[in-house]
Amino acid sequence: MATMQLDGLLQKAKELEQQALQELQALSNTKLCEEFRIKYLGRKGQLAQLLDALKVLPPQERAAAGRALNLLKEMLTAELERRMVEFARLEEEARLRAEALDVTLPGRPQKLGSLHLITQVTKELEDIFVRLGFEVVTGPEVETDYYNFEALNMPKDHPARDEWDSFYIEGFEDLLLRTHTSPVQIRVMQERRPPVKVVVPGKCFRRDATDATHSPVFHQIEMLWVDKGITLAHLKGTILAFIEEFFGKNFEARFVGDYFPFTEPSLQVHVRRKGSPRWLEILGAGMVDPAVLQEVDYDPEEYTGFAFGLGVERMAMLKYGVDDIRTFYQNDIRFIETF
Repeated sequence: MATMQLDGLLQKAKELEQQALQELQALSNTKLCEEFRIKYLGRKGQLAQLLDALKVLPPQERAAAGRALNLLKEMLTAELERRMVEFARLEEEARLRAEALDVTLPGRPQKLGSLHLITQVTKELEDIFVRLGFEVVTGPEVETDYYNFEALNMPKDHPARDEWDSFYIEGFEDLLLRTHTSPVQIRVMQERRPPVKVVVPGKCFRRDATDATHSPVFHQIEMLWVDKGITLAHLKGTILAFIEEFFGKNFEARFVGDYFPFTEPSLQVHVRRKGSPRWLEILGAGMVDPAVLQEVDYDPEEYTGFAFGLGVERMAMLKYGVDDIRTFYQNDIRFIETF
């Protein structure tokens, strides 16, 4: 009886193997493979039912029957995995063919991005000063009180500090967002000996009330030239050269006396389109104050220099006829695409 039970189980296993192999050959995609797995190899599949039948066999016959059924399971599993890998590859190739672009079709033009006008003007100004022999350098936007004020001849009780209403970093009374790019000239002079001839572009921050010509965040470019024999004539000649290069011959400039703690003498430069009644201040300038030179261990009896800083937004407003500085920061795509 036991022998008949074992033979019957092995016969059912043989029949299941033949049937499963026939169905395997007929499979055509991964979905059908999954259905096959559930039918034959799943927890309630036909092979699992045969394995359950082992418990009715005598103990001495279970091992042989179990080996036969496990071999059948391994063979069907391996063959199924081989078919699934093949079908997955074919389906992926079909998907890629369906998604492929026909490069022979007419193209559809796509609008590319472009640099913001502020970035364009900054790069244009940098290029002009590089051609004039200046080197582009940069510095941190978060500065110490020393570099932003004290090293530039503005001690803590200096009244000129009131003109730079600053953003201080909460919890750090000595740190602030820089109010101008002038701190970089101190850092450069501390690291180098003359001649020093640099241009410093960067973002600046002041507590200015926002209006048509003022913004609490703005862009500035600082120029510094220190060497033996530098005079006010070098300063004026450099400024006039870059104004003509940037604006063209249809603009004119004027120099007006002013006061800055870190330059002496100091002046403002105003520019207007010829024939226009409106002058616009674009930069402050002057000869580097001897106290600033002494702060970086330059001998003011041996070296002189000039520095000036210009507002990038105001340069762009003049050159491109922008009436309101706030327009640069409103992200109006129509304005951005104009340039």
